[in-house]
Amino acid sequence: MPGVAGTPDVLRHGGMEAGGMELREAMRTAGAVRRFTDTPVPDEVLARVLDDARFAPSGGNAQPWTVLVLRDPEIRRQVRDLAVLGWREYTAQAKAGVRPFAPGPDGRWRGAAVDLDEAAATPAPMSFVDELDEAPVLLVLVARLTALAVMDIELERTSIVGGGSIYPFAQNILLAARGEGLGGTMTTFLVRREPVAATLLGIPADHAIAGVLALGYPQHRATKLRRRSVAEFAHVDTFDGPPFPAPSED
Repeated sequence: MPGVAGTPDVLRHGGMEAGGMELREAMRTAGAVRRFTDTPVPDEVLARVLDDARFAPSGGNAQPWTVLVLRDPEIRRQVRDLAVLGWREYTAQAKAGVRPFAPGPDGRWRGAAVDLDEAAATPAPMSFVDELDEAPVLLVLVARLTALAVMDIELERTSIVGGGSIYPFAQNILLAARGEGLGGTMTTFLVRREPVAATLLGIPADHAIAGVLALGYPQHRATKLRRRSVAEFAHVDTFDGPPFPAPSED
């Protein structure tokens, strides 16, 4: 379809294409993918994904991200082993009926509901984490802490604002990957062993691990994702204000 005069060719049917896919479709179908085919992802495809993702917004345009593309099999195995420990701690708390590592009503974490040392030592099979090192693409997303304007740093609750300058980039990676026919997901289990992982990966002290992204060609992709409707999470003026109406279309 030829572009309209004065309008970029990427504009199609009221939406912007993402790697040949209309943006609206990409956003609605980029659910977590944890099972991949054995087809390798060419370097040029991953390069395009990162090239598109780099246009994510960040505070002061600081672009505080560094991406580690893990290739060495032994490094991959060690990252997997560390992530497994974090997964065990996570799932043990979930089995105990609590949201893992979630702060309480006062916004502060009061400690785990289970013995974390015991949890880390207890096998909890989960194919995705157990086989994390086999993902076609394995990325460690690192953030430069000194570049983050953490506006909630003095509040007496769990800090969240600093992530605003790094996680849009992570989402851009996932959307760009979707546009290339890939699937993927981000995990944060490795963060539970950040000091060891930082030594393994040569990460400087003023940087932090924001997550690990696994990408590849999906074995299966969900065609319809389940999410809350607009009226369930959007309110007018106040937290308990009237619901903002959902669009007329699905």
